[in-house]
Amino acid sequence: GEEVQCQYAVTCAGLYSDRISELSGCNPNPRIVPFRGDYLVPDSRFPFLGVHFTPRMDGNIWLGPNAVLAFKREGYRPFDFSARDIMDIMIKSGLIKLVFQNFSYGVNEMYKACFLSATVKHLQKFIPEITISDILRGPAGVRAQALDKDGNLIDDFVFDGGVGDIGNRILHVRNAPSPAATSSLAISGMIVDEVQQRFKL
Repeated sequence: GEEVQCQYAVTCAGLYSDRISELSGCNPNPRIVPFRGDYLVPDSRFPFLGVHFTPRMDGNIWLGPNAVLAFKREGYRPFDFSARDIMDIMIKSGLIKLVFQNFSYGVNEMYKACFLSATVKHLQKFIPEITISDILRGPAGVRAQALDKDGNLIDDFVFDGGVGDIGNRILHVRNAPSPAATSSLAISGMIVDEVQQRFKL
């Protein structure tokens, strides 16, 4: 790769933010735990609209997402798997505590992810007319969820800096709460403010 020289650096590594920040001597916590969010899309043969649907520019309408543990940091498909990522999640994060604190909710989300009919039954609480023949499985995204060692979801920004001559010149954005993409301009302003304050620019 090409070498780039700079006085300061900012990392926004999403699913890898904990691993990247550790390279400069940061505390390993909070850890990133990947959660896959599956969307459903209406069957195009049966177009319909509703207030709980998200219309897309291409004409599709997405329902969801759900939230299920991804077995790989970039696990966009249900059976994507990484032994390293799973070991990291199980041993180093507070996932076990999170699971025990929210066991029934987690099992319910996994059940709905596996059985489309269960998801439709849940959606019918909001839109009674929807049926299983109206929808198809859609795309999935993976959320980089920061989790502390006690199993608490981190729902605020986490900025961190490394140690040493190089580490002190790096600002790591370790967590940006959702919806990060739709708030990207405001978030970039916060990062600029943090850079100016931290590096006294």
